[in-house]
Order: sequence, then C-alpha cells, then structure tokens
Amino acid sequence: MNQIEAKLQKALNGVLVPGITRSLVQMNLVRSVEVNDGKAKVTLASTAIPGQYHNLLEDQAAAAVSKVSGVKEAAVEFIEVKPKELNQIQKIVAVMSGKGGVGKSLVASLLAVSFAREGKDVGILDADITGPSIPKMFGLNGRPSGSETGILPILSKSGIEIMSMNLLLPSEDEAIIWRGPLMSKAITQFWEEVLWGKLDCLIIDLPPGTGDAPLTVLQAIPISGVIDVFTPQELTEMIVKKAVRMAQKMNVRVLGVVENMSYLVLPETGKKLEVFGKSKGEDMAKASGAPLLGTLPIDPELAKLCDEGQIEKYSSDAVFELFANVVIALGRMTSR
Repeated sequence: MNQIEAKLQKALNGVLVPGITRSLVQMNLVRSVEVNDGKAKVTLASTAIPGQYHNLLEDQAAAAVSKVSGVKEAAVEFIEVKPKELNQIQKIVAVMSGKGGVGKSLVASLLAVSFAREGKDVGILDADITGPSIPKMFGLNGRPSGSETGILPILSKSGIEIMSMNLLLPSEDEAIIWRGPLMSKAITQFWEEVLWGKLDCLIIDLPPGTGDAPLTVLQAIPISGVIDVFTPQELTEMIVKKAVRMAQKMNVRVLGVVENMSYLVLPETGKKLEVFGKSKGEDMAKASGAPLLGTLPIDPELAKLCDEGQIEKYSSDAVFELFANVVIALGRMTSR
C-alpha cells in the first residue's frame, strides 16, 4: 500500500457504519482503495448494512476520501461479501462449565470489560441460547440491525460488540424451547452471519454441560483456548474434569480454570469467609493440567451492578489478576 492509499484508509476509518458506530475499517468493510491520476476508487462491502443507508454511506465515504491531498475525484462502489469472510479475529476464548449457575457468563463479561479497558476491540458471542444473561448485565435491550446479507451486533456503553438470542426476542423473559440441533444452528449463525469485523478478542459464553451446543462451538469455531469456571463445592472435581476432557478430546487447549464465589470478604474485619467450603482452586488446576487463572469473591456490589445492567463499572484486584493471567496464557499461544 502506497502513502496516498494509506491516507485513504485513515480517512475511511473516520466514517462510521450506521447501526453500530464503528468505522468502515474497524468492521473490515473496506475491500480496496485505488488512486490513478487523482481519481480515487473505493470498494466497500455492503454486508449487513440496511439498504436505506447505502447512499448515505457512499456519500460519506466519498466526502472523506475527497479531502485527502492528491485526490481530485472519488467514486465508491459496493460489493456483496459474506460476514464470515470479513471477520478478522485474533483470539477466540470460550468460557465453559460442567454445570450451570457457576458464573461463567459473569467471567466472560468481566474478561470482555477488562479487554475493552485496555483499548482492545472485543466482542461477546452469547452461545447460551436458552439461558442468555449477557444483555441483562450490560443493560442492553435494543434489537440488532442488519440486512439479508448479515447482522450487526449491538455495541455496549464501553464499545463491546455483543450478540445474544435475548436481543432478538420480543421480550427478555420470552422462553426459548428448542431441541439441540436448533440451538446449534443458532450458534453457527451467530458465528457465520454476524459481522464482527476486526477484533482483538472474541469471548464466547458457552451453555453449561458437554452437549450439542458446546460441541458445535468447539467443532465449528477456531477456538484459541477455553477457560473452565467452577465453584468450591463437593462435586467440583468430577464436573471440571468432564468439561476439561471434552475440550481435550476436541484438541482445544485449556487456558486455565477460574474459581468463582470462592470467598466473601467481611466488611467489618476484611477477613475472607469461605462460604461454600475450602477453596478447591489449586486442586482443580492439578486435575485439569492447566493453571489457576483466578479466584473471584462473592461481591454484593458486583451483583448489584449486574442487576442494574452496569457491569462495565465494576473493577477489583481479583478481576485484574484474572485478566492478567488470561493475557499471559493467551500470549503463550500462536495466533490461529
């Protein structure tokens, strides 16, 4: 790419895609830029952009390019490209658990928020089709936009791209009564038909267990690694081993394990009270053959923020340590 073409890319990075407020470059919709004798030609993918916005986007892109020194004339054209051909994701992390109610959606959300705070482009694919909770924690209730060529995710307050079945339902308490194959198809569509664009990391919140839905994710999506979430209870070891062995059989690396609800800090004394029994973090790390990435406390403030849809406001030393360890684990791996 020559200097003037680089300037055109920079100019197009200032043009926002209607419905998501990320730029043409961030959504990877810029397919080519050429300049000959002062005439610039820009080719954009029309993927997931509603038809009524095509003329607007064409005008904005042409105006942005025309301001670049050396450009006397600008032309913009659209082509059709499938979302999965445009999505450019560096790392994909799946958060799983052998049973429900352990807080995997919470861990997935906290990790995404941590990536966003570091200035990374991050998204969450909520693969828990029948029990989606991600939109509630982020305070999202809008419906995704798009076209027959693809779907645009919803953007959270801090710029996290989110796609969840709850965003497509008439109301958040609508029940989804589907058999396994339908759930697997929906997950595949979230991966192949949603325009994620360019992301540093995509977090996938898996449904609990080792059934059709988790199997679909581990088979169909190029996962960089999985994180297993558990709580300090008696059946923990058996449950963790099931989830870990599933990942291993699918040749997906286990980045590590996270113990949620590990303890409660008493505000009067600062003492840690192990409400559900002695921590099993180190034991589970040994059982899984992967590091203990972190132990998260029971925090009433976090619960309150989740209920209010304000999880992006939460921070703690425990979450910072978890995120740092996840980054280290990902850093040991080659890009896929």
